[in-house]
Amino acid sequence: MQKSSKTEIVLPLLTILLDMAAIFSAYLISYYVRFFTFYANLFPIEKGLPELKGYIYFALFTMPVWVLTFHNFKMYKPRRNVFIGDEFVQIVKCVSIGIFLSIGIIFFFREYPYSRLVFVLLWLIALILITIERYILLKVEKTFYNKNIGLKNVAVVGTNEMADKLYGTFSKDKFTGFNVLGFFSLSAPGEEFLKNKTYIGDYQSIPLKIKELEIQKLLIALSPEENEYLYKIIKLCEGINIEFMLVPDFNEVLTSRLKISEIDGIPFMIIKSFPLNIWNRAVKRIFDIFASLFILICISPFFVLLSMLVKLTSKGPLFYKQERVSLDGRKFNMLKFRSMKIDAEADGKPRFASKDDSRYTPVGLFIRKYSLDELPQFLNVLKGDMSIVGPRPEREYFVNIMKDSVSKYLERHRVKCGITGWAQVNGLRGSETSMQARIDYDIYYIENWSLVFDIKIILKTIKEMFFSKNAF
Repeated sequence: MQKSSKTEIVLPLLTILLDMAAIFSAYLISYYVRFFTFYANLFPIEKGLPELKGYIYFALFTMPVWVLTFHNFKMYKPRRNVFIGDEFVQIVKCVSIGIFLSIGIIFFFREYPYSRLVFVLLWLIALILITIERYILLKVEKTFYNKNIGLKNVAVVGTNEMADKLYGTFSKDKFTGFNVLGFFSLSAPGEEFLKNKTYIGDYQSIPLKIKELEIQKLLIALSPEENEYLYKIIKLCEGINIEFMLVPDFNEVLTSRLKISEIDGIPFMIIKSFPLNIWNRAVKRIFDIFASLFILICISPFFVLLSMLVKLTSKGPLFYKQERVSLDGRKFNMLKFRSMKIDAEADGKPRFASKDDSRYTPVGLFIRKYSLDELPQFLNVLKGDMSIVGPRPEREYFVNIMKDSVSKYLERHRVKCGITGWAQVNGLRGSETSMQARIDYDIYYIENWSLVFDIKIILKTIKEMFFSKNAF
């Protein structure tokens, strides 16, 4: 996986802090304008001058509401729109919703005489301050990019007129956040197109060059006669964390329901993106750590009991360590309570477990049925090898077999593997279920991740542990 730029952390965090400062300032200014300017004469104060601290406490209390509203409208993502005008409509929406939600919270502060005029002024002043603040931040962000700080490594795919425009525009306009490393073409390009450009390789070399040059985005501009190669390029990049940005023709822009992103006047159709951005990865990791610690503490007596049962009923180690493949194809040793005899694969050939497998130990069949053998994997989660929720990890032997026979199999390696997953809670586990169906469910999870989705899967897993018919 590509290392995340520091700007992806610093800029959104700075935006949050400055938004909070702007909102807090808007409360103070609104209070001053209402009670200490000509507004006090236009709208006489009938109940006495309210204390400033009441508005300060209210501002601090409602601040999370404003921040969550902005977050919900994707206003804290790095590399925002190039022009402040593109953000202004979203700012208006967020400020309006923030005001209405804040007014709703007044119910809990009934004893304090809040002025309705203050909130009218707050809407206008917050809108002005946040727009100015974000305009300045946008200028700062562009300055970083113009000085080659925090740029994303990109490559153009194609040799048509649009590809030429992409290369020239983003090589010149660094403020878009792109560092154009070169271009890929179907065959060796002509000298006219090659002028002032760097040729990286043909389409077949894309996966190798992505890793070699640390390319983070592919800007795809294929001519109509080359459209058949789009699928081949996507297939070549299965399992690689790379973002595809397709430049569609005019008709595709009019008819497509896919996400369209405009950068410097050029429309892109995003057909593949990172499943988890840096903030979502951080949220998922923090949740994994705290949830794993909580679960391990809660099950510690049961953990000890299972350990004693495993050791007392069969010879061999307590844990079974097996090499598995996870995020970006990295390998790690996955832990399980040993449920099989120590010579279960004495012939050296890996094979899937089955319901009536003779290799199980006396307690192995029981702990396998209720997935109790998986409990030590919470230690893998704490270590960072796994997540609580994600596609189940597999051995390299089976990965090499299935990557060619199961469509999009390698896509599951774009996120950390998990103790449980969307496929498992839908009954798709064990040798008797369709591998293709499992992968389809895994990909759905990857493309639709949210923390709420993870919690839903965890709750369904608890249910499946006791009522599943496919525990193997």
